[in-house]
Order: sequence, then C-alpha cells, then structure tokens
Amino acid sequence: MEKITNNQTGAIGEEAVVQFLSSKNTEIVERNWRIREGEIDIIALGSGGVFSFVEVKTRRSSAFGHPLEAINSEKSYRMQRLALAWLATHGCLGCDYQIDAAAVLLSPDGSCSIDYRENIL
Repeated sequence: MEKITNNQTGAIGEEAVVQFLSSKNTEIVERNWRIREGEIDIIALGSGGVFSFVEVKTRRSSAFGHPLEAINSEKSYRMQRLALAWLATHGCLGCDYQIDAAAVLLSPDGSCSIDYRENIL
C-alpha cells in the first residue's frame, strides 16, 4: 500500500467535510483562502445566511489525541481574525458568521468519520 502524505491526508479530510456540508444544502463559497496571517480551510454559507469559517483537522488515527485537540486558543483567535479579514475583503463586514471545526478520522479501509462542531468560539 502506498503511503499517503500529510498534505494528501488533509486534502482527503477537507474534501470529506465539503461533501458533508454540501449534503446539508450548505454552499461552499471558498476553499483554502490564504493571506499572510494564515489560511481558512473552508468558507461556507448556510441556508440561513450565516457564513461558516471551518477549520478541518484530519488524522489517520487518534493515537496522538483527538484531532480537535490541535485547535488551541491561539488557533481559535487566529481563525477569528482571518474570518474578519475575509468578511472585510469581500464587503461583508456586519454579516452573520461563525467559526466551526471539523475533526476527520480516516480509517485504513478509506472510510472516514466526521465530528463537526458549530460555533466553537
């Protein structure tokens, strides 16, 4: 079996979350939006008009802890600043938004489980 890289693992997890959100009639607005301060994995717009800025953490096992444990307070505040920067650059300051997190665990058989948490801040 071919070893998958961390970048490939992350891409698989992000794609799984995009499919998960799409199945809930959520519009994917942008993926991997990047500025000097950092990157937002997924920006989505829910049917209620609320933007979701989603941090995706993907792991091949939970041997080193649950994927969401990697989101500390520093990462949370960075996500907040990035979300506001996206809203400002897209003329959406004042729009409703939330910061979400998705933990993806990949199984050896290729399946995955998603633990999606809304409004983590």
